[in-house]
Amino acid sequence: FGWQKRGWKTADKKPVKNVELWQRLLQALEPHKVEWHWVKGHAGHPENERCDELARQAVPR
Repeated sequence: FGWQKRGWKTADKKPVKNVELWQRLLQALEPHKVEWHWVKGHAGHPENERCDELARQAVPR
């Protein structure tokens, strides 16, 4: 990711949020082949809608 190469800074030079979580995720991905595909959020994409639903369910109330 570009922000990794920039020292965990975004394109507008702000700190990346949740760096520790990103680092853990990237470490967990090392033994796997993963391809990332950007999709527009809230646009009816079935997998994105499913992720939104799972995220809402995971938030403690």
